[in-house]
Amino acid sequence: MASASDWIAGARPRTLPASVAPVLGATGLVIARHEFRPVLAVLAALVSLALQVGVNYANDYSDGIRGTDEDRVGPIRLVGSRLASPKAVRLAALAAFGVATIAGVVICALVSWWLLLAGGASVVAAWFYTGGRHPYGYYGFGEIFVFVFFGLVATLGTFYIQARTLSAPAWEVAIAYGALITAILVANNLRDIPGDRTSGKRTLAVRMGDGPTRGLYVGLLVIGLIAFEAAVGISWWLLAGLVLVALMVPPIRVTVARAEGPSLIAVLAGTSRVTLVAGLLGLVVFALH
Repeated sequence: MASASDWIAGARPRTLPASVAPVLGATGLVIARHEFRPVLAVLAALVSLALQVGVNYANDYSDGIRGTDEDRVGPIRLVGSRLASPKAVRLAALAAFGVATIAGVVICALVSWWLLLAGGASVVAAWFYTGGRHPYGYYGFGEIFVFVFFGLVATLGTFYIQARTLSAPAWEVAIAYGALITAILVANNLRDIPGDRTSGKRTLAVRMGDGPTRGLYVGLLVIGLIAFEAAVGISWWLLAGLVLVALMVPPIRVTVARAEGPSLIAVLAGTSRVTLVAGLLGLVVFALH
């Protein structure tokens, strides 16, 4: 029987900064335009957080029933470790998606009902990442899903529902967070290459191999930094990027040193930290710029 702490660990808290960073950064841009709508911003954060938790539980459920979590390094797996039944974990995933749906419907009622298309696509994509007969996460397309939905859609959606338009900086910020969040997944899949290869899970990391995946990880961090600085523009605020550089150095150093297994857990945590700080910096820097 899973305890409360087991359920919290199963939600994979280290991945949650990925869900709030785009909302923070986009809201910073909106504040600068004097179009900040706190209720909509909170709802956007709730949708993003609930979707992330839902994805994590759905992955736990789908991987668990397929047996791909039998021998896995990293966060606790509720189904794979037999701490919770598949049915219970599936219900937890559906409950999280339900929360995201309710918050999303409220946003649609306040802004526009066509946003249901984006919200519905996000939930469907989240479930079929590892769910269904042919989960696309098992074929190397997980990074695309993360970049599009947790990066572009989360950032541009948060900006749009408040500003009712899009802008070049919003796109730059979306690319920045999309790259950083995707780097979290790449770090996770790099750590899991041995187990995924054995279980037949053909993630992008498995397909590319160890060395190229490490290069992709570093490249995504660099792209995220460049896009963030592009959104800041030519000003003294560019120095805020030095904070991100300082936070990027440790996980990059571990990755380049070809650390494996449990040693890569620090890379995952470090990348999540970079993403969260990028969100906080975006909120402050873009609002005051």
